[in-house]
Amino acid sequence: MRTDTIDPGRMTARMELERPVETPDGQGGISRTFASAGALWTLIEPRGALTGERRDEGVCDVEHDVWIRHRTDVSAGMRFRKGARLFVVLSAFDPDESRRYLVCRCRETLI
Repeated sequence: MRTDTIDPGRMTARMELERPVETPDGQGGISRTFASAGALWTLIEPRGALTGERRDEGVCDVEHDVWIRHRTDVSAGMRFRKGARLFVVLSAFDPDESRRYLVCRCRETLI
């Protein structure tokens, strides 16, 4: 994937990166919350959508590529927040191994 044509000026979506925090719930399980790992400028590119039903509700899972400046602390299970919208990180990779950008494949569930 060529990144020499990516214009950093297209990173116009301000999003909060969140990491999962797991704490024991006192009954042998865990309680998962999310803590901020920082706000950053992103480029959101929709890739496709899949509609279906869950618990008798119509849902739509939309996959996005979220481009950010390269950082080493992003992994699957983290998420981006843009207002009320949540983008769960499925994977993160350096598209040309130049350590300039990171592409996060994300899933947003719409109900």
